[in-house]
Amino acid sequence: MSRISRTGRGTALLAAATAVAALAGCSSSSTSGSSTGGAAGGGKTTISFMQIMGTGTQKSTLVKLTDDFEKANPDVTVNLEYEPDYGTLLAKETAAVAAHNAPTIGQAYESWAATFANAKAILPVSTYAGSDTPAGLSDFYTGVQNDLKLPDGKLWMWPFNKSVQVLFYNQDMLKAKGLTAPTTWTQFATEAKAVSGNGVTAISVDPGSTASGVGGGTVLFQALAAANGTPDFAKDGTPQLNSAAAVQSLAYLADLKKSGALAVGTNYPGETALGAKKGAFDMSSAAGYYYENQAVGGKFTLGTEVLPTGSSGPSNIMTGTNLVMFASASAAQQKAGWAYMQFLASASSQAQWSSSTGYLPVTSKALPLMSSFLAKNPYMNTAVAALEYAVAEPPYSWVAKAEDEEIVAVQDVLEKGADPKTALDTAQTAALADQKAAQ
Repeated sequence: MSRISRTGRGTALLAAATAVAALAGCSSSSTSGSSTGGAAGGGKTTISFMQIMGTGTQKSTLVKLTDDFEKANPDVTVNLEYEPDYGTLLAKETAAVAAHNAPTIGQAYESWAATFANAKAILPVSTYAGSDTPAGLSDFYTGVQNDLKLPDGKLWMWPFNKSVQVLFYNQDMLKAKGLTAPTTWTQFATEAKAVSGNGVTAISVDPGSTASGVGGGTVLFQALAAANGTPDFAKDGTPQLNSAAAVQSLAYLADLKKSGALAVGTNYPGETALGAKKGAFDMSSAAGYYYENQAVGGKFTLGTEVLPTGSSGPSNIMTGTNLVMFASASAAQQKAGWAYMQFLASASSQAQWSSSTGYLPVTSKALPLMSSFLAKNPYMNTAVAALEYAVAEPPYSWVAKAEDEEIVAVQDVLEKGADPKTALDTAQTAALADQKAAQ
């Protein structure tokens, strides 16, 4: 898998995203070269699925699910096209559309889908499902349902791999200090400072970069802002990067850094430090559970909790992608692709997917099928509840570029000691310019 998918919203390669806007109409007049199949009058239909689930249990589970689908649908062949990360995926999908060689379906973040839809490169769900409210839609968690529409109110996406942020921690280290898992961000700061010292820094984060996309440090900032009452973007996509909540949140991180309770690094530094017992906490996607366990390697008891609450109550950041159908798919491919999309989002498939990968099931109907996993991983019950209120990336094309401004602000404050309000004022001005340029 792309490890960026475990923390950030997958924003990367904005030049590629911008290029999609110039592709209007180019995909709808040509049959996809990578999705050939579906002979008139019957026969096999071949579809392709471009995605980043190419390593670990994510690859093996997707292969198993796809094999099961093909056995149940012997007239359909699914070609799995793997990309190494979300940045490459966006670039490859964009290039494939331009070359009239788009896959049948692909993973897409909300802002990608908005840009592809504006370019007529993907199809609304009603085109191939026959309805804008197809069977199964109401089974998804409320937050997931809300994440499938674009600003026109139409359903353009179908869910696949969804996650929220989870706090991983060293239970033994906290217990030795007489501490328990923090339930509020105020308590988190107190405990982070208490466990730091003597070679331990409570939490390490990577803000990400404008080249690779949003990292865990910037997602932490986003989660704090939402918990303090104002998400980084309004529902209509308007940036809110210098709100009082945002300034408070970045100042909170700056204080942790100054006190020696937070460090900045790259390549999942929190996971590395936690596993080496040089960190007490790591915040990552629930889908990172496999990797956190690998890092810990049984050296101590790994604890998992949902994010602490802020001044405005519980909040979280929804990560992971949805599925989109590219406009170049033939009628036969649309039918087969829709069947495959429904299969991946079904309760039984989601139960298997979640139990094997750590991603959250998109429907509560999967939970009764996961009793063995839930018994060993009780955090999952609480984590899936966050899908009702977690903040997803607004489906507007400029959001990905505006998130780059956030990354720079977080970097400037945590790595260069810049003033939080000044950094966020600068980010807000640039983000508003990004919005204006895209409208």
